[in-house]
Amino acid sequence: MLLAANWKMNKTPTEARSFVREFLTAMPRDARTPTVILAPFPALASVAAELVLTDKVSLGAQNLHFEPKGAFTGEVSAPMLVDCRCRYVIVGHSERRSLFGEEDELLNQKVRAALAHGLIPILCVGETLQERDAGQLEDVLTSQLKADLIGIGTDNIERIVLAYEPVWAIGTGRTATPDQAQEAHKFIRTVLADTLKVNARKVPVLYGGSVTPENAYSLLSQKDIDGALVGGASLKVDSLLALLAAADRAVQEKG
Repeated sequence: MLLAANWKMNKTPTEARSFVREFLTAMPRDARTPTVILAPFPALASVAAELVLTDKVSLGAQNLHFEPKGAFTGEVSAPMLVDCRCRYVIVGHSERRSLFGEEDELLNQKVRAALAHGLIPILCVGETLQERDAGQLEDVLTSQLKADLIGIGTDNIERIVLAYEPVWAIGTGRTATPDQAQEAHKFIRTVLADTLKVNARKVPVLYGGSVTPENAYSLLSQKDIDGALVGGASLKVDSLLALLAAADRAVQEKG
């Protein structure tokens, strides 16, 4: 189980530092679910400084460039993230795909860059509402997974975390039902096993899409859901603590 808190373009370094201090103080000592704070670039150093004394919360970034350095104004490279003590990085979030035009060929390069520098990519895949209504869920997931992971060996694929994001549920307040989410996660494992020839159980698959403290347990208790990629509900300490409690409950139930 993994709880990934994607802050998106929220929190200054000062706000981030205060949040993490409060969260770590309130976090139960017996918490079982690893948590990742995916902070905006300016806040990475502030969050990293607060996480030095804990092994239960890791640091991640929300994007990266595929080149290690160069004349790419405004971009941030994998070595820079590693030096900020990041362990994870999001690749292919639906907002990057839709708002910034990032396509599968580019995302494949980003996944390779992350892996090459020891980062764990959280690779996001998912369908739009139009694609779901057209019955294209399986085609979209298969296409994205094949293209985003092309040329990446089995061992490396097993180092990746996947996140299923039904695009129609991102920031809309709509959420896939537990059955819909489970169906998609089960299919992703089928693609991993049958098409990409990897041990699908070694690849965590998170659910992302309007996850809240109220619906988290019903989603996380599903057989093929290994955690959550959370946006807005991760911006308040009380809410993130409630999500952590739901994840821990699901871990206990699953044994």
